[in-house]
Formats: sequence, structure tokens, C-alpha cells
Amino acid sequence: MAEKNRVTWESSENVKRLEQLHGISQEAEAGGGPERREREHHAGKLSARERIHLLLDEGTFEELDKFVRHRCVDFGMEQARPAADGFVTGFGRIDGRLVYVFAQDFTVFGGSLSETNALKICKIMDLAMRNGAPVIGLNDSGGARIQEGVASLAGYADIFLRNTLASGVIPQLSAIMGPCAGGAVYSPAITDFIFMTRDTSYMFVTGPDVIKTVTHEEVTKQELGGAMTHNATSGVAHFISRDDADCCAMLRELLSFLPSNNMEDPPRRATNDPIDRREESLNSLVPEDPQKPYDIKDVIHALVDDGYFFEVHEHYARNLVVGFARFDGRPVGIVANQPAFLAGTLDINASVKGARFVRFCDAFNIPLVTFEDVPGFLPGTQQEFGGIIKHGAKLLFAFAEATVPKITIITRKAYGGAYCVMASKHIRTDANFAWPTAEIAVMGPEGAVDIVYKRELSSAPPQDRERLRKEKIAEFRQRLANPFVAAERGYLDAVIEPAETRERIITSLRALENKRDTNPKKKHGNIPL
Repeated sequence: MAEKNRVTWESSENVKRLEQLHGISQEAEAGGGPERREREHHAGKLSARERIHLLLDEGTFEELDKFVRHRCVDFGMEQARPAADGFVTGFGRIDGRLVYVFAQDFTVFGGSLSETNALKICKIMDLAMRNGAPVIGLNDSGGARIQEGVASLAGYADIFLRNTLASGVIPQLSAIMGPCAGGAVYSPAITDFIFMTRDTSYMFVTGPDVIKTVTHEEVTKQELGGAMTHNATSGVAHFISRDDADCCAMLRELLSFLPSNNMEDPPRRATNDPIDRREESLNSLVPEDPQKPYDIKDVIHALVDDGYFFEVHEHYARNLVVGFARFDGRPVGIVANQPAFLAGTLDINASVKGARFVRFCDAFNIPLVTFEDVPGFLPGTQQEFGGIIKHGAKLLFAFAEATVPKITIITRKAYGGAYCVMASKHIRTDANFAWPTAEIAVMGPEGAVDIVYKRELSSAPPQDRERLRKEKIAEFRQRLANPFVAAERGYLDAVIEPAETRERIITSLRALENKRDTNPKKKHGNIPL
């Protein structure tokens, strides 16, 4: 009887449907075929499905809309309607946590966006919002599908809207693993972080050919929109990777610091690094000569758990360092002036870099730890004409608006308006500490003495003038440019030994673990864009 049922089943219509199911599934997985896939491999790129396999925990990917086909009947497009239409979408796990992902397959119509592809992306973004999970986009596309006209453009706009609504609700990560041009660039631009592969990715609104026609400038794709251009010059991208595999590993690493959504706290990680570990090297790290530089990353690595710091925007605006680390297993966002580059001054690029990072951390409940050594804002006509007032105000706005736990350590200079901007006590920072080497004043002693003692210096005999100036500088530094004046007023919670900084930070973070702070009720603030 069982044999008879098996024969009946095998001869039924169900077998044909199963064969059809497997056939369509294989068609979708084949993409543009082995030849095109091999061409991509030869160019140093993986396929969309290979990338997803590397990105997600093994065996966790669940594909959605595998059987979707485009609907275009113009220009002969009805003759080629591949399953999945060149986009792979679905969900899976990274370190056991739910994520949604889409990947563009360049072997199918050059990864171009169709109306149906846009619907696929919108579907997973809507699911991610409802389920409170991150969205990761693996971009490798020639742009809008020209044959579909306005329908493909409408698809981009639908995606842009969802990027905007999801901003600050769920983390959105974009990996540029091939071309990303024209209107396609604006979806990654709205997301939180952009990764690029060193030799195979590029982004631009208008390509080299158009630029040559309009402005007569000659430039290559890499020069115009390559990974290093956007990591070091424009600041559009945040990370640069060696290749696709390295990019996927970096995406996974970044997610280990981030909560799944804005209602959760960042994931904790066990550590054997002692809470009360003293770092004696910090007691002598800051040079006695205030004009000599030092590397603020040495401070960061010495203090954070296991010395591990995941830097963001490493190659852009290097006078400000931002990134993620852990204290007591808890993720924090680090913001630090870098005395080793432009003396740690704040300029336009550093202000914008810092403001965006601070606002991201605040949106996703990541505490902020600030290391301050700033002599002021970078002077010059280029900065003033470029709007340093407006851009510097962005960083001030971001720190003042942030309601997450905020801790500031002044290691050396804290001069002028930059002192106020860098998470000072006056803009709701919870714990403010200074090392004994800190100098807090309206301006540096040298400049201050030239103003305050101008008459006295000018009337002194020429042979005594330089000696008198040095005496006044030492007197000014002793009277005003030190941390104890600020501590007397309560602007600092304590002046601490550098070696005990780690314990102070962790103790403060523990005390602030249940912090609740709010801003006045409003639709949103008007940050000086």
C-alpha cells in the first residue's frame, strides 16, 4: 500500500510543482550565470550570495522574495525575467542577533534597481522596523534601471523615505562593494555608517565622463569616488576594507558594539581586564612642554578593556578621534582631540565628524567618553569663510542635546569656546575629571599675557622684555591655566591621578547606568546644518 501511494505521489501534479520550485530556486541562485560570476571574481569581487554567507552566522539566512521577477515589458525586457531580479533579500543572525540584509547582484542587469527590487528592499526595511533589528545593505549596482524610467526612480524615493524614518530607530549599515552612482548614493548617505572596499568600490553623483563634458576636468573613477577619496577627503565613508571578506568581518565587528534598536542597551561582553587596573605610564605621558604633541590613541588604548579600540573615520579629520571601545564590558563611544595632528584644534571637518558620531551614540544609548586636549578652533580665513561658526556649533549642539551618560577627562589644554564645546560640565556632562597637567582658560598663557600685560611689556626695557614675558606666562599658568581653579568652582568633579583614570571612568559609568534625562518636548531641534 505504501509503495502504491509513493507511485501515485510521484506521478501526480505535485511532483511537477516540486520540480518547478527547485528549478526557480536554482535559477535565482545562479544569478547571471557562472561566466559573469567568474568575471566578478577575477575583478576581486564576490557574488551577492557569497557576501551574505560571509556576513551572517552559518546556516541562518532566510531568503525572502526569491521568486520575484520584474514587470517591465519595454525594450525587450519581457524576454529576460530572471528569478529574484538581481537582488537577494532576507534575514539572518550575526552573533545570534537578528539582522535584515539585502545584496545587489551585479551579474544580473548590472545590479540595477527595478521597481520590484525596490519593493523587496522596502519589505525588509519595514520588517526590520517592526522587529527592531538592524538593516545591512551590500551595494554593488549600476544605478536605476533605465528601461523602467520613473518607476525605478520612484523605487529609490520609497527606499530613501524608509532610510529617513528608520534613522535613530534601528542601526543602518551600508557596504559599498562595487559601483554606487547617481541617485543610488543617497540611500547609503542617510544610513549610519558606510564601508568601502579599497580597490573595487566607488561612489559619486556624476561620473568622470559627465564631469569632463561639463567642467572639462579629467579624473578617474577611483580619484573621484574611490574608497580612500571618501574615507580621507570627503568624509562620506567611515571605514575602508581590503576586500569583500574583510568588509563583512568589519560589519560584524561594528555590530558587536551596537544595540539592535533604540529601545535596547548595547550588548555587554565579559572581560578579564580588572576594573581598578592602574596605568602608571599615563602619569608621564603628557609632555611637560605644552607645545609638544603626543598621541591621544596611546591614552585610549591604555584605558579601555584589553586595549581594543574600534576607530571610526580613521582617515578623515584626524585632529579628532572617534570610535567604539568597552569599559567593564560595556560599549562606549570615544571622542578625543588628537594633539598629534593640527595640535588637536577643532576645525570644520572635525566638528562635523564629531557631531554626527555623538548624535549616533545618543540615539542608540551608547555612553560617551571624551578626552579633551584642545587649544581652540583652527584660525584662518579658510575656516571662517567655510563657516566654522556654523559647523563648530554642530558639535556643541550634539553634546548639549545628548542625554546618554557623558564623561569627560581633560588631559591638557581646554581653551576658549572649545572648552565649552567638548562636553564641559556646563552642557550637562555627568562626570568631569582633569589630570594635573590640565590647562583651562579663555586662551593659552602666551596669547593671554600678550593681551593682559601688553602695556607693561611694551614699556619694559628691550633687554628685559622677553624675561618679563616668560615670568608673566608662568604666573598666568599658575594662577588661571590649571585645573584647580575650575575644580574650586565645581566645574570639575575631581582632579585625578592619570594612572587611576580607568577606575574613575568605570565607577562613573556604573553610577550612571540607570541615568534618565530628557529634553523639552518638541518635534525636533534645529541643529545648524
